[in-house]
Amino acid sequence: MINRRAASRFTWLVVFVACAVAGGSAELPLSASTSSRVVSLGYATYEGYYNGTYDLNIWKSIRYAAPPTGSRRWQAPEPPLHDNRLTIPAVDQPPLCPQTGAFGVPAAYGFNSGLGNEDCLYLNVYAAPNATNLPVLVWIHGGGHSVFGASYDPSVWMNTNNNGFVAVEMQYRLGAFGFLASPDVKQGGRLNTGLLDQRFAIEWTRQHIAKFGGDPNRITVGGESSGAASAVFHSLAYGGNDTKLFNNIIAASPYFPSIYKYSDSFPKARYDKFVELAGCSNPPANKTTFDCLVAADTEVLQNASGTVSTTLGYFGTFAFLPVIDDDYIQERPAAQLQSGKLGGKRVLVGNNANDGVPLFNPKVSTREEYDEFITETFPLFTQKDINSLNKIYKIPDQPAPANGVVFDTLGYTGPTALTQSGIATGIQQTVFNIAAETVFDCPAQWIAEAFSTGCRSAWRYQYSVTPSYHGADLRSYFAVGASNPSADFRHAIQKIWGNFIINNTPVIPVADAIGQYDNATVPVVGNSTQINWPQFTHSNPVHMNLNTTGGQISLVKVADTLAYYIRSGPGVVNNFSLANSFSWEGARGDRCDFWRAVSARVPQ
Repeated sequence: MINRRAASRFTWLVVFVACAVAGGSAELPLSASTSSRVVSLGYATYEGYYNGTYDLNIWKSIRYAAPPTGSRRWQAPEPPLHDNRLTIPAVDQPPLCPQTGAFGVPAAYGFNSGLGNEDCLYLNVYAAPNATNLPVLVWIHGGGHSVFGASYDPSVWMNTNNNGFVAVEMQYRLGAFGFLASPDVKQGGRLNTGLLDQRFAIEWTRQHIAKFGGDPNRITVGGESSGAASAVFHSLAYGGNDTKLFNNIIAASPYFPSIYKYSDSFPKARYDKFVELAGCSNPPANKTTFDCLVAADTEVLQNASGTVSTTLGYFGTFAFLPVIDDDYIQERPAAQLQSGKLGGKRVLVGNNANDGVPLFNPKVSTREEYDEFITETFPLFTQKDINSLNKIYKIPDQPAPANGVVFDTLGYTGPTALTQSGIATGIQQTVFNIAAETVFDCPAQWIAEAFSTGCRSAWRYQYSVTPSYHGADLRSYFAVGASNPSADFRHAIQKIWGNFIINNTPVIPVADAIGQYDNATVPVVGNSTQINWPQFTHSNPVHMNLNTTGGQISLVKVADTLAYYIRSGPGVVNNFSLANSFSWEGARGDRCDFWRAVSARVPQ
C-alpha cells in the first residue's frame, strides 16, 4: 500500500442520481482558429465553438440521422437529409427526445415523463483543437431506455487525460418511440429502434470522426445503467458476429431488467394499452393499427408512452425496453454471454455498492411485504425457485440489526449486503440487494466472465464511495462543477477510465491513484510505479474496490424513504483494494450462479 500527504480541502456536493449534468456554456473563441471548428460532413457543414476553460472545440446538435417522424416512425434510422445552409452553428444543446417515466418512482428522483421533440437524433462532439488520430469515446446516456439525453459534459474528464481522446455523446429514441414491441411493429416497421439509432451513431462516428481528429479504428463505447447495457447489446448484436464496430466497452452498472421476446404477453399488454390511449384501437377503414400510430399526433403518442409506463408494472419499472427481435437481439443476454458469442476486445465493467437504490421498492419492512415483492417481481418463478432464492439469501434466519443503524459493509468481512448497507438494514436491505444483484451486479459479473475468455480482456470494479446508490458515480467522471466525491478520487477514476480509452487498460500510475494524502492506499507490488490491477479471469476473479475513507460523516436526507451518510471535509482519502468477486459480500458469486440458473424465468 502507498501513502501520500496533501493540504487541500474539499466540500461534497450531493447530487441525486436523476439530476442530469448540465453541459458547459459556450465561450467566445480565444486561441483556436475558426477553420478548425468548421467541419463539412457532406450532407451539412457545422461550425462549433471553442471553450477556453478546457481548451476544447465543441460541436452540439450535429444531426446524425434523418428526423424519425411521420413515415419514419418505428423504422430504422436513415441518413440525414442534405442541408443547403452554408454553415450551421453547432452551439446549442439538442432538443430532448420524448421522456417516458417509471412506475411509482417519486418525481423528486427525476425519472419523469415529459414532452420532448421526436426530431432528436443529434450528437455532441468534444475534441482538442489540434486533435489528430486520437482514440474515441462514444457515450450512450442511461435512463432506463426512457429518459434523459446528451447533457453530460466530459470536459473535465478529458482535461484530466490531457485531452487525449475525442468524445461523442448521442441521443436516441426513448420509451415507446424507441422500444414499442409487438408483431404489428415487426411487420410494419422495426423493433428496438432506440438501439438501431445508437448503432447508427456509432457508424456515423466511424465514418466522420477523423474530421474531428479521432481515429475510427480506436473506439470505446461507454455508458452508465441502460447506456451500459446498450453498449453490451451492441456487442451481442446479430448473434455476436459483428466484431468490428468498436474495440472496447465501458459498462458502468449495466441495467439488465427482464427481457422478453417481442411477441410475449409483457410487451403485448403495453402495446395494447398504448394503442388504446393513442386512439388506434379501431383504425380507419383500409388502415392497420400500425398505420394509425404512424399518423397519430405526437403529443398524443408522447402522453400515451408516459401514461403506460407510469401506470403498468411495479415500482421502478419502465414499460418500453429492448426485446428479443430475432434479428438485432437474438438471445437472452445471460445465455449469449455464457456462450461467449460477442464482439469487442476489452471491457471495463463494474457496479455500485448500492445499485438497488432508488429504482426498487423502498417500503418493504415485513416478511409478508417481502414475499409480495418477490411474487410481483418474478411472476414466472416456480415455488422451487422461490425456496432456493430464500435459502441463498438467508431469508428464514436473518434477524434485523439490533439498532437498525445504516453503515456500509466492508465487502470481505463482517456484516454483508444481505442485510446491511449505508442506506438500509434488515429485510429492506435484502430487497435492495436482490434487486441490485439480479439487475446490475450479476450481469456485470457475467459480462466480465464473457470477456475473460479467448483473446478478450476484462477488468472488474466496484464503486463503493458513500452513498454509491445507482448513478452516484456519474459525478466522478462528468465532473464539471463537482465537489464530491473528493478531488483526489475524481482524478483517479477519470484517469482509470481515460487510460482504458487511450491505452486499453485501466492500470494507472500510483501517483494518479493515491492523490496527495499520506494515508491514501492503493494496491501495488514492490516498487512498481503502476497500481496492481489484474485482469478478471475465472481462475482469478478479482475486482478493484474503489472507495474513500477519512473525513467527517454527516447524514443527508433526500426523501422519507432515502437517507444516507457521506464523507466530507478535509482528510477524505482514496482507499482502493483488490477483492475476490466470488467471495465478496458473503459469496456473491454463488448468488450470481443462482440468477444465471433461473435467468430463463426472470427472464434475463
